[in-house]
Amino acid sequence: MKKLTKVQIKKALENLQGWQTDYKCICKTFKTKGFPHTIGLVTAIGAICQQFDHHPDFILVKYSELTISFSTHSVKGLTGKDLQIANELEKLLS
Repeated sequence: MKKLTKVQIKKALENLQGWQTDYKCICKTFKTKGFPHTIGLVTAIGAICQQFDHHPDFILVKYSELTISFSTHSVKGLTGKDLQIANELEKLLS
C-alpha cells in the first residue's frame, strides 16, 4: 500500500468531519451517552477493524467518549486503508 501525500490526506479529510491529522496518523474523539455506549462503540469499532484487518494505534476510553488513532506502520504514515476505516466508522455513527 502506498503512503499518501499531504495533499491527498488533506483532501480526504475534507469529507471526514472531526478527524485530525499530523500527516503521520489520523485521530478523532467520539462523544457518547455514557459508559455502556462507549464500550459498545469500542466493540463495534473492533469488529470493523477485524473485517478490514487494519487496527488502531490506540483507543483511549473515557466514561462518555473515546479517542481513536490510525496509521499504517509499514509505510510510517497514512494510506488509503486508514481513510477507509475512518469512513466506515463515520457510517457506523450516522
